[in-house]
Amino acid sequence: MPSTLVWGPTYEEMLHPSSIEPETRRRALAAAGEDPLDAINLFNITWRRPDGSASAFVVPKELTGVDANIVALYSKDFPTGSHKVGATYSVTMESQLCGAIRPGEHKIVFPSTGNYGIGGAWVGGRMGYETLVVLPELMSRERFEKISAYGAGYVTTPGGESSVKEIYDKCRELSSDPAVRVLNQFEAMPNYRFHYHCTGNTVVEAVRELQHGGTGNGRCAAFVSAMGSGGTIAAGDRIKQEFSETKMVGLEPVQCSTLYCNGFGDHDIQGIGDKHVTWIHNVTNMDALACVDDMECKLMLQVLTDPAGLEYLCGDLGIEQSLAGTVSESFGISGVCNLIGAIKVAKHFRMGPQDNVVTVLTDSIDRYNSVMHALDCRFGRLDRREARSRHERILLGAGLDYIQEGTQHNRDRWLNLKYYTWVEQHGKRVEDLIAQRSQAWWRDHQAMVPEIDGALRKARK
Repeated sequence: MPSTLVWGPTYEEMLHPSSIEPETRRRALAAAGEDPLDAINLFNITWRRPDGSASAFVVPKELTGVDANIVALYSKDFPTGSHKVGATYSVTMESQLCGAIRPGEHKIVFPSTGNYGIGGAWVGGRMGYETLVVLPELMSRERFEKISAYGAGYVTTPGGESSVKEIYDKCRELSSDPAVRVLNQFEAMPNYRFHYHCTGNTVVEAVRELQHGGTGNGRCAAFVSAMGSGGTIAAGDRIKQEFSETKMVGLEPVQCSTLYCNGFGDHDIQGIGDKHVTWIHNVTNMDALACVDDMECKLMLQVLTDPAGLEYLCGDLGIEQSLAGTVSESFGISGVCNLIGAIKVAKHFRMGPQDNVVTVLTDSIDRYNSVMHALDCRFGRLDRREARSRHERILLGAGLDYIQEGTQHNRDRWLNLKYYTWVEQHGKRVEDLIAQRSQAWWRDHQAMVPEIDGALRKARK
């Protein structure tokens, strides 16, 4: 392979950055603050802090109102401020490894509703590719600014978060150029592999770390994640292999309840609820599904990040200031959705003080300041009284509505919904769809990680 190819970490190195060659790791850690656009930052794609501990914290129970420990794995310290950069890198790396793309020869296109596209803009540029992102026109202003700042172009499509068919249509049009390669997160199994191996194993290790610190029983009672591309929830496949009792629970917006009731519609939980069932989503392994209201997510995000909200957290709830600061810096809209969903799950399954309910904070407030400003314009400035009202209603009052358990009937229905997007519109073989009913199909893809890592190590020499 040409020496000009840029390579980053293996899956195992993303999971355990301590396994990276020491000088490379030292340079990467230094570049994170000094030169965040240097390609060496590919080696900072990890759920681990510089000291080796997992990027996780227990959400204060004063906030959640439940006995169970709501454990939040946060991604604000990834190179782009979102864990999606891990999926983007994995898809790009595997495509380059198998010879499907080459810098200078191909333009790579990332269909996205935001964070995957931002990740693609960053990864593509670091690996030497001309990069284009396709995303809906109604996404937050900050998303477009970040894509441009990383040196990529973008094309907008009609609609908002759930308008994914329009993205697919544009990608099909762009593919008429023989130099274009579309790296589709919704069907690319490297996205699944990143979350299965890196996110899933990090959760397994994080709950054990918490037990050593005196929190929880060292196990995972539930893994709760909203679905966008269907990548993040793949962590649950690994977690359930380690802890057989784990409940794997997916979340959707009430306004676009595709799996819950074949629903459709527009919503504003940016990054999830894309109005179809993705190819890489192992729906037959889900134990339950819950729906969350998009406006509640936005209103509660304001409580967690606005100065008046922080005054309420510290002054009224008595949350220690540094912990309140961590909370404020770590949540975005979909993170609040995951928090509400985790509270609903803890209540529904009657989980207690030793149980760990783990969820993921996929990005942070830096891409939603414009959304918060729109709330101010609509509802007026937040004050402590309103912060209390929202907290009591949205988190403490989270109910048991819109919860659907993963019966055999529901799992079959969830899988069957893939037919309309993937077989009818994208030409997948119906035999491959049927094969996804068996967990053996998914295990075969999980088992590819060591082989891919070996090939990557060889390519880097």
